[in-house]
Amino acid sequence: MSVIIDGKKLAKEIRENLKIKCEELKERGIEPKLAVILVGNDKPSQIYVKNKSKACEEIGIKFEEYLLDENITQKELINLIEKLNKDNTIHGILLQSPIPEQLDINEAFRKILPEKDVDGFNPVNVGKLVLNQDTFVSCTPYGIMKMFEAYNIDLTGKNVTIIGRSNIVGKPLIQCCLNKNATVTICHSKTKELKEHTKKADILIVAIGKSKFITEDMVKKDAIVIDVGINRDENGKLTGDVDFENVEKKASFITPVPGGVGPMTIAMLMNNVLKATKNLEIND
Repeated sequence: MSVIIDGKKLAKEIRENLKIKCEELKERGIEPKLAVILVGNDKPSQIYVKNKSKACEEIGIKFEEYLLDENITQKELINLIEKLNKDNTIHGILLQSPIPEQLDINEAFRKILPEKDVDGFNPVNVGKLVLNQDTFVSCTPYGIMKMFEAYNIDLTGKNVTIIGRSNIVGKPLIQCCLNKNATVTICHSKTKELKEHTKKADILIVAIGKSKFITEDMVKKDAIVIDVGINRDENGKLTGDVDFENVEKKASFITPVPGGVGPMTIAMLMNNVLKATKNLEIND
């Protein structure tokens, strides 16, 4: 039987520590504040933003939500970002994705000041990650790296296979793992003989959005399996990208869904907001 990596418990410990740090900042007259921009009526995005609001409330971070019509222009979106950039009371800015197709999300990410980019998507912060410099790391990869740290999982020399190449998870994870001296393989929808890659992985990280896609026969014995997927099965039950029930018997460590990577993502966002608050205070 494998060790189940309890992301919910770890995230709770991190949030409790962040709450203390937030109170210390407030005692010095500094009130951390996160601004979240939500464009359109995407239901999952609305849920994610609500969860971020709850986390901010729990820790003591002020939360401002900007709800924009799905038909807004690129200029209107950029104007709002520039307004938030100039607002010295706002320490972190987050643009919830996805956004409507008529908008250029990459330009929007470029416009968010790197020092307020708590999601780690500004090209400056992406470049710093590549150079292994201190920066804001995208919250899901950051949460996964914190899990490895908490469970004393050393990536040095390990074969890490990542399935999924998104800008949000897969690509930043490549660099995070390289920075910890892992040997990294990235797989995606065009990869041939996927099973050949997954069977060689000491650590398998799956982020493709296909329910129970990774089966027991695709995993090496005693591999560490990190499941980033969030799906619904035919009964509406929350599932990951990994067939947890069967893969658990073979893995040495595994994350559950729910209760694994998800809570860590929001905890790392809260961490990044406090980091931004401290950084801006220093620069002032």
